[in-house]
Amino acid sequence: MSPTEPKRSDLQTLLLRIRDISHINPKSKKLVIILGLLGDLDSFEYVEAIINILPLLKRSRINLVFIAIGDQHSKRKFCSFTKLPSQLLEVEEDASLHQLLGLSPGLVNFFHPLFNLILMCLGFHSPGTIKEVLRGYTGDKTSSQLFKSEDTIHIGIFPDFKAKLFDERLGTGYLRPFEMATKRLINMREILSNWSIYMKNDQFLTNRGGTFLISEDDNVIYSYKPKSLLSYSSTMNTPTTFLKPYLDNTEP
Repeated sequence: MSPTEPKRSDLQTLLLRIRDISHINPKSKKLVIILGLLGDLDSFEYVEAIINILPLLKRSRINLVFIAIGDQHSKRKFCSFTKLPSQLLEVEEDASLHQLLGLSPGLVNFFHPLFNLILMCLGFHSPGTIKEVLRGYTGDKTSSQLFKSEDTIHIGIFPDFKAKLFDERLGTGYLRPFEMATKRLINMREILSNWSIYMKNDQFLTNRGGTFLISEDDNVIYSYKPKSLLSYSSTMNTPTTFLKPYLDNTEP
C-alpha cells in the first residue's frame, strides 16, 4: 500500500517528463525518484542507498531515473562523487516539476533558505528530523552497516582512518554508533568544498523530493512525498523496503 495517495495528475506529469529518456522502457516498471537540490544531504543519502541495489533493479526490469534541481556542472560533480551513472540523473533548473507534483517546499519564509534549512535541521517544520539526526550518532540495530572494513574514511578535518576501526570497536552487521554521522560528515564536506557548484539554485534548498513507482501499464503502485528533512523514505532504517515486493531476489 502506498503511504501517500497519488493523484492522476502526478502520473501524467511524470510520464510526460520521462517519455523521452532513452533508457526508460515504457513497457517496464519505472522508478522515478525526485530529489531536491543536488546540494541537499537527502540527495546524497538516497542516491547512495539506491546505488546499493542497482543490480537488483536491473535484474527486476525496473527502470530508474532520478530528477533533481541543478545544472550540468553540479550533475557531473554529484555523479563523480556518488558514483551514480550519469544517464540515471536528470536535472531541472528550478522547482517547477516539484510544484506540479505537489511536493513539499519545506520551510519557506522571509529568511534565507540556508537559515530555513538550519531551522529544519533543528526540527522546525520538520517532524522526525531530530530523531533521524540522533540515530546517526546512536546507531541502529535494524539498519545495515555503511562502511566495509577495507574502506578508507577521509573527512578532511581529521586524519584518514580505516573503517575497520568500527568493526574492532563496535562489531559488524548493523549501523554502528557514529557511522551514519560520519557518512553525513563526509557528504557535508563534499557540499561545503563545492558550494558554488551545488548551490547555484539555493533558493530551492528546502524543497523536498518524492518517490514514485510506476507499473508496466502506467499506474502508480507506490508513492511517497516527504515533508521533513532526512525523511526521504517512509522507513529510514531500511530506505528501499518499499521495493521489496517488486525485486527479483533469485541468483543471477
